[in-house]
Amino acid sequence: MMRSILKNASRSLSSVPRRKYSSVLPPGRKVVVLGAAGGIGQPLSLLMKLNPLVSSLSLYDIAGTPGVVADISHVSTRTEVVGYMGEENLGKALEGADLVIIPAGVPRKPGMTRDDLFNINAGIVKGLCTAIAKYCPHALVNVISNPVNSTVPIASEVFKKAGTYDERRLFGVTTLDVVRAKTFYAGKTKVGDAGISGGSINSYKAVNVPVVGGHAGITILPLFSQATPKANLSDEEIIALTKRTQDGGTEVVEAKAGKGSATLSMAYAGAIFADACLQGLNGVPNVVKCSFVQSNITELPFFASKVRLGKNGVEEVLGLGPVSDYEKQGLQALIPELKSSIEKGIKFANQS
Repeated sequence: MMRSILKNASRSLSSVPRRKYSSVLPPGRKVVVLGAAGGIGQPLSLLMKLNPLVSSLSLYDIAGTPGVVADISHVSTRTEVVGYMGEENLGKALEGADLVIIPAGVPRKPGMTRDDLFNINAGIVKGLCTAIAKYCPHALVNVISNPVNSTVPIASEVFKKAGTYDERRLFGVTTLDVVRAKTFYAGKTKVGDAGISGGSINSYKAVNVPVVGGHAGITILPLFSQATPKANLSDEEIIALTKRTQDGGTEVVEAKAGKGSATLSMAYAGAIFADACLQGLNGVPNVVKCSFVQSNITELPFFASKVRLGKNGVEEVLGLGPVSDYEKQGLQALIPELKSSIEKGIKFANQS
């Protein structure tokens, strides 16, 4: 009886797909998460611990870092995890970094806009970028801290003052807008399930929706006219999907009823973009993602669009491509607000 059970179990296990591991490990990279003990920082740090391109993970926060490090370090991957706490240890955390991710700052609460976060988060980003310029001036920098439309310009001004600015290495992470647009589009059209039995976790990977502009409210412009796979949507459906993508953060804040913001989905999106940056650094060809970067696509100094990533960060800022009349109207509408946010960040950075 026991032999029969073991035999059947062996057969069952032999049918389970096994991950194939390459005998050659990819180049190891040091990734730093600034704000690692926060709502976004903790799940983001976990996801980076799981990334095989990361050999060294440096976790920094002003408090709470030891617990996060102890917890994540038990996850069985090759990535070495080291924690740093307090401003006096910020330099040690940053030294030798290939990629720095900044989710530090206060989260949104019900009734708050991204602009309400400005005074607190702007100062945090300015201080952290001052340290980056000193200790790891050649690292790629992924800014998650909101409002991204202002914090990225702040970072650029800090780096300019320090003489370390390289526009190819500074990114505003807008990936969550893309993730939401893809999810809402696939959910509405069912294109992600085509030909896939059982709703595979990978079914949405073939779905793509570029999102351009900025990273707040009407500055977020999903280009559903370029969405793939193609699907027929009415004007009303496109307007509704656009609005939901723009208000996605508010939807989560309200659903959490004062107990948080979009931390888990943001961590997921941040990990996706960080992985793309690491792939680019390692020479993987044709890595294309949307990001808020220095740009000449419009008259604005910064703009989110598709960019091609490579060994130096941004290898090419790609154009908008063909857009619908509705999207053209959206572009015209977002310019003044995005311009104001950019100027606000630049002004803040140059006040002192």
